[in-house]
Amino acid sequence: MKKLVNNIFLPIIHFIDKRIVTPITKLFVNISSKYGDSGKKFEKILAKPNTLLFLSLFLAIIIFIVIDQRIISFTDNTAEVLKDRKIKVIYNEEKYVVEGLPEKVDITLIGSKTDLYIAKQSASDYVTVDLSGLKPGTHKVNVEYNQNNSSIDYAVNPSTITVIIHEKVSETRTLSVDLLNKDSLDSKLVVDKTDYDTDKIVVKGSESQLKKVVAVKALVDLTNIPEQVAGTYELSGIPLKAYDTDGEVVDVEIVPNTIDVDVTLASPSKEVPIKVIPKGEVASSYAISSISSSETKLTVYGNSDALANLNFVPVYIDVNGLKENKTYKVEIEKPVGIKSLSINNITVSVSLGSVSTKKVDDVSIEPINLSSEYTVQGMSESATKVSVTLRGDQNVINSITADDITAYIDLDGYTEGEYEVEVKVEGTDNKVQYTSMTKKVKVKISKK
Repeated sequence: MKKLVNNIFLPIIHFIDKRIVTPITKLFVNISSKYGDSGKKFEKILAKPNTLLFLSLFLAIIIFIVIDQRIISFTDNTAEVLKDRKIKVIYNEEKYVVEGLPEKVDITLIGSKTDLYIAKQSASDYVTVDLSGLKPGTHKVNVEYNQNNSSIDYAVNPSTITVIIHEKVSETRTLSVDLLNKDSLDSKLVVDKTDYDTDKIVVKGSESQLKKVVAVKALVDLTNIPEQVAGTYELSGIPLKAYDTDGEVVDVEIVPNTIDVDVTLASPSKEVPIKVIPKGEVASSYAISSISSSETKLTVYGNSDALANLNFVPVYIDVNGLKENKTYKVEIEKPVGIKSLSINNITVSVSLGSVSTKKVDDVSIEPINLSSEYTVQGMSESATKVSVTLRGDQNVINSITADDITAYIDLDGYTEGEYEVEVKVEGTDNKVQYTSMTKKVKVKISKK
């Protein structure tokens, strides 16, 4: 109240002092200094009681007029809008679910400036919707604003709302954990495992809401892990959210609504050889006599499954039409599932020699990718073994035997019957070109 009085009357006092008292005082001083002896007479006049009485009366009338005008301006009605006030709903939260409530409302206050000032200082941050005693169904209810100043009128927008009350039901759902920002981890790190107390949670809401829920997830942000080193880290208070088929959040109650997740980071690695693989064919009169690289092996980092299936890292060089020795600077590509390499590039040197050919007989043909419910047999002796032509540098091909060559037929997707299948050949030395002299063989596939 003291603050209010100061806010109202101090401006009035300052106005009177500045606009009335000070100018009148200056006027009397100027008159006194200008007329000398007459000024002394003027002072005697002012010293008389009647003069002071009339002067006081005059000033009182002036002050009354000023104050009266100020009061009129304060008593004029005006309006203030309090935006985005929250809604407090009174109902049995354990038994019911309410739909149709707006998130926020606006409140318009109408009254004098003085009353509005007081009302805004004590304004409530919320309005009230009382649903106590209402049963499941659709109801139209009033939005009430609780305020103590009876001189203020108010209007709530919206003033009435239509709500639907449902019986609350609950179901047990399976919780899953999704990891966010995996790319933020150091390239040598992988998430080895995540541990949490329970994978069963309770979802509560209306029956229609629960039908929308297809997944309940804890979204673990890996940027919250304090260190970029292998180890186990506890991330506390991970919020749980329910999602529908479109990935939108469903507004239901989840018990518990947060969990703690232990994230274990590991840095699995494996040392594997680098295998340089020529692509294309060198000029017709040449063959590759040697391939050397600045590095022959490297350490790879990735998930355990990728490491288990990785026996070498391939590095491809284009030798198509090559006629002279050449040195390549090659960027090593990461195999699938590999996050980091200890070496990112190497230098490869290719030397050429004169081309020679050699024939290797009796290379056995092996079937691959045949379903376990079938067996296969060649329909002639030539369908079980082939001869292979080697093309390469003389010193290289001289040491190659049938044991260094693999001939095979790919029977993926084949079923019972007789087929003519293409023969493919490969060798252990990638400086040599391998060609089967038999292009196709006839085989018979039978059920076991």
